[in-house]
Amino acid sequence: MQTQLLSTPQTAKFLNVSIAFLERDRWAGARIPFVKVGSRAVRYRLDDLQAYISQQRQNSVLESRHD
Repeated sequence: MQTQLLSTPQTAKFLNVSIAFLERDRWAGARIPFVKVGSRAVRYRLDDLQAYISQQRQNSVLESRHD
């Protein structure tokens, strides 16, 4: 099994969010799954990012108000 791993800057660009957003997400409990490589390197699996995007899909503005 081989999966593509993205760095934090690559992931930020892929999701169109800031690097700071991803850093805050990791500190707050990581809604977006990530992988630690070694003691410091953080990577994101492309498969996980695509699944996260699919889970965020909403059909109306009202759906987001019920969270």
